[in-house]
Amino acid sequence: MAVKERVGLVVSDKMQKTVVVAVENRAPHTKYGKIIVKTRRYKAHDEENTCKVGDRVRIQETRPLSKTKRWQVTEVLTK
Repeated sequence: MAVKERVGLVVSDKMQKTVVVAVENRAPHTKYGKIIVKTRRYKAHDEENTCKVGDRVRIQETRPLSKTKRWQVTEVLTK
């Protein structure tokens, strides 16, 4: 089974070793065709606390690390 990966923007880094990443999904409306932007927020593990708000990061699905944390930061794309 393939590992899920997402690219998103860090919107919060207030927790220790955890960042909140907002991932946008753009898809056309089924009936009207207008592009709709849906945003999903994921808590991701950041071991070295390197990510800051505004960074573009790639996250990867992993085993459950806490009650709500199931993703980890694999790389920082842009600072």
